[in-house]
Amino acid sequence: MHPGFGVYIHIPFCAKKCDYCAFATFTDRHQLTSDYLAAMRTHIQRSVAAEMPKATSVFIGGGTPTLVPADELMSVLAEIPLAPGAEVTVECNPDDITLAMMQIFRAGGVNRVSIGVQSTVDQVLKSLGRTHNPENVSRSVAYVREAGFKTFNLDIIYGAAGETVNDWSRTISDVVALNPPHVSAYGLTVEANTVLATQPDRHPDDDDQADKYLICDDALSANGLKNYEISNWAKPGHECEHNSLYWQQGNYEGFGSAAHAHLNGRRWWNVRTPERYIELVMAGESPESSSETLDAQTSKREALQLLVRTREGVPLGSFSEVDLEEMSELLEQHEDRIVLTRTGRLLANEVALRLIDLI
Repeated sequence: MHPGFGVYIHIPFCAKKCDYCAFATFTDRHQLTSDYLAAMRTHIQRSVAAEMPKATSVFIGGGTPTLVPADELMSVLAEIPLAPGAEVTVECNPDDITLAMMQIFRAGGVNRVSIGVQSTVDQVLKSLGRTHNPENVSRSVAYVREAGFKTFNLDIIYGAAGETVNDWSRTISDVVALNPPHVSAYGLTVEANTVLATQPDRHPDDDDQADKYLICDDALSANGLKNYEISNWAKPGHECEHNSLYWQQGNYEGFGSAAHAHLNGRRWWNVRTPERYIELVMAGESPESSSETLDAQTSKREALQLLVRTREGVPLGSFSEVDLEEMSELLEQHEDRIVLTRTGRLLANEVALRLIDLI
């Protein structure tokens, strides 16, 4: 079990909902901001009083955390007891980033930001339903560096309708030119109850996405970023601790509407709307909406499905000899572990179906 303990903070406010987004985000509730942050502070205080462990990683996501006044956001972070050397990340929209905001974040204990670039090509951003100006990305990175951040992430998405291979190559070139220590590149996925889901002609093509993945991997690898999970590349020492905790089934607490939490096989999530979250917390009640407890076998299978996506891979014996032989192009042995080859990363979901339960 991962020794760390994570905290996730959910900021549900957005200026505009992206066409592919299935998260619990709202464009018409900004008037709730102060009450919502106050409720989160109260919720955190209660958990701390109930002996919540010190956090080894904190991730403030959304939604758009940079729509909330930076000092008010830091007042929420201030309530969380941090372990020495804790990683504290805030997701940022490039349009919102100012030097003053980054300085407030640094002073408040944030030591990593994740910038939602998605693409640096105007027409692709429009296709994704994004609103930011691509020119703001390089300016944002300059502010992040000037404020003293030693590590940050650029987040990009490939596979939007109308995105050519040249468009994607341009985004990759622009990203590499900024010399980021970490890049997350995700294939566009169609989630239920999104605008994208209702428009099949805009759905991504698997072969196109595979080609773009390889372009991305080539460029990032050539620039010193090593793939350590299918969608994540980092320079040595810049891997995201918080994501690694998720991949290793670590324990974490979630604060805010729709935030998820996990403790030793029990998972739960909070009520979806900010109004209901505020109401329950301020009434002294639990904002928990629902939960599930994994049995040992399900937990083990899930652990393998997560680990097979990482560069550490899974233990020897996680696949049958027959499957190992059949999937020799997709899997390779590194000492006592089985890891995905580059081709295997493109077919990871299919590979995961062949995992053997080791119980």
